[in-house]
Amino acid sequence: MSTFLAETEAMIATWHGIAAPNDPARRFAAELADIIAAFEKLHGTLVFEDEPASFEAALQAAKETAA
Repeated sequence: MSTFLAETEAMIATWHGIAAPNDPARRFAAELADIIAAFEKLHGTLVFEDEPASFEAALQAAKETAA
Protein backbone atom coordinates (compact mmCIF):
# COMPACT_ATOMS: atom_id res chain seq x y z
CA MET A 1 0.00 0.00 0.00
CA SER A 2 1.38 3.39 -0.95
CA THR A 3 1.98 6.07 1.66
CA PHE A 4 -0.65 8.28 0.01
CA LEU A 5 -3.28 5.54 0.15
CA ALA A 6 -2.46 4.71 3.76
CA GLU A 7 -2.67 8.38 4.74
CA THR A 8 -5.94 8.82 2.81
CA GLU A 9 -7.52 5.83 4.54
CA ALA A 10 -6.30 7.11 7.91
CA MET A 11 -7.82 10.55 7.27
CA ILE A 12 -11.14 9.01 6.22
CA ALA A 13 -11.17 6.90 9.37
CA THR A 14 -10.31 9.92 11.51
CA TRP A 15 -12.82 12.33 9.99
CA HIS A 16 -15.67 9.95 9.19
CA GLY A 17 -15.10 6.96 11.44
CA ILE A 18 -15.25 4.44 8.58
CA ALA A 19 -12.79 2.25 6.70
CA ALA A 20 -12.62 1.87 2.93
CA PRO A 21 -15.60 -0.39 2.22
CA ASN A 22 -14.18 -2.50 -0.61
CA ASP A 23 -11.44 -2.91 -3.20
CA PRO A 24 -12.97 -0.45 -5.73
CA ALA A 25 -13.03 2.23 -3.03
CA ARG A 26 -9.35 1.60 -2.28
CA ARG A 27 -8.53 1.67 -5.99
CA PHE A 28 -10.32 4.99 -6.49
CA ALA A 29 -8.51 6.46 -3.50
CA ALA A 30 -5.19 5.26 -4.92
CA GLU A 31 -6.02 6.84 -8.31
CA LEU A 32 -6.62 10.13 -6.52
CA ALA A 33 -2.84 10.54 -6.25
CA ASP A 34 -2.60 10.50 -10.08
CA ILE A 35 -5.40 13.06 -10.38
CA ILE A 36 -3.71 15.36 -7.88
CA ALA A 37 -0.41 15.04 -9.76
CA ALA A 38 -2.13 15.92 -13.05
CA PHE A 39 -3.60 19.08 -11.51
CA GLU A 40 -0.23 19.97 -10.00
CA LYS A 41 1.31 19.85 -13.50
CA LEU A 42 -1.23 22.48 -14.61
CA HIS A 43 -0.43 24.78 -11.71
CA GLY A 44 0.96 28.01 -13.02
CA THR A 45 0.06 27.34 -16.67
CA LEU A 46 -3.20 29.28 -16.55
CA VAL A 47 -3.81 32.66 -15.02
CA PHE A 48 -7.09 34.29 -14.15
CA GLU A 49 -6.92 36.49 -17.23
CA ASP A 50 -6.81 33.43 -19.53
CA GLU A 51 -10.49 32.74 -18.90
CA PRO A 52 -13.44 35.12 -19.00
CA ALA A 53 -14.21 36.30 -15.50
CA SER A 54 -17.93 36.48 -16.04
CA PHE A 55 -20.73 35.36 -18.30
CA GLU A 56 -20.78 38.81 -19.91
CA ALA A 57 -17.04 38.62 -20.60
CA ALA A 58 -17.52 35.18 -22.19
CA LEU A 59 -20.27 36.57 -24.44
CA GLN A 60 -18.08 39.50 -25.44
CA ALA A 61 -15.14 37.20 -26.21
CA ALA A 62 -17.38 35.00 -28.37
CA LYS A 63 -18.75 38.05 -30.16
CA GLU A 64 -15.26 39.37 -30.90
CA THR A 65 -14.02 36.08 -32.34
CA ALA A 66 -17.11 35.75 -34.56
CA ALA A 67 -16.62 39.21 -36.09
